[in-house]
Amino acid sequence: MTMPNLAFIFPGQGAQSVGMMAELASEYPIVKETFAQASAVLGYDLWSLSQNDETGQINMTEITQPLLLTASVAAWRVWSSITKARPAFLSGHSLGEWSALVCAGVVSFEDAVNLVRLRGKYMQEAVPAGVGAMAAVIGLDDESVMKACETAAEDQFVAPVNYNAPGQVVIAGHKEAVDRAIVACKASGAKKAMPLAVSAPFHTVLMKPAATKLAEEIKQVTFNSPEIPVIHNVSAAQESDPESIKNLMIQQIYLPVRWVDCVKALSASGVQQAVECGPGKVLSGMIKRIDKSIQCFQSETPDAISEAVEAVNA
Repeated sequence: MTMPNLAFIFPGQGAQSVGMMAELASEYPIVKETFAQASAVLGYDLWSLSQNDETGQINMTEITQPLLLTASVAAWRVWSSITKARPAFLSGHSLGEWSALVCAGVVSFEDAVNLVRLRGKYMQEAVPAGVGAMAAVIGLDDESVMKACETAAEDQFVAPVNYNAPGQVVIAGHKEAVDRAIVACKASGAKKAMPLAVSAPFHTVLMKPAATKLAEEIKQVTFNSPEIPVIHNVSAAQESDPESIKNLMIQQIYLPVRWVDCVKALSASGVQQAVECGPGKVLSGMIKRIDKSIQCFQSETPDAISEAVEAVNA
């Protein structure tokens, strides 16, 4: 039963935390079953790591990516087991777009777990540690951020990479260029400009080596037409052709995440309710800043998912 005003949104890196999904797993066995399925592909116990990580391993890109994909798919499976209500649209932020593709039936869960593990590995390898950086810029319009980056680049690269919300842009590139851009953004009136604790400059041209490697892996995997339309990060539009979706997922590694445009596209399509499918509520916060008319719900705990089901079916 498709709900024409409902979208599911899937979080990306940064939504992970030790102990995530524990409450949901205690009530719904399908959560741990989904983690077991991923563990079989990865060759290590993903659930145990997510609950007991003492050394920060879940923040390593190669582990974070399959972890968040698995958590989101587990939440989707819980939802599907308790209600027949289905969203009219799906969209994910960066890595979250892979979760959306699994839930849309474009790619199998096992294939996606393997692909995002490699995606994380290749992205990490593309730029040596310490060479790249990312920073969040708060309280400055997109054009001013872009100009600050152009001024700061000099003979290096820095550019906006995540358009998360009005006045909330992430920049990335060579570390020195990002440092210069932070100063330039502050000089242009940014309320805040601060480095992010990430290990590589995601969604920049510096990621092209990772995109080339992942393209080889994606070629070998079967993609289907989506059963539920997915709004893509690169285009802020939907795509039905499997080969075109493959290309979008390769480009997504080195092109900006147009999250503001994705949310606007959802809103223009009649979306009034959004369920954040997976851990946290980062995307819900962004949506409030983009379009206050969209009501957001979470799915990480039994109470949260029950409240969402009730609201959607009301």
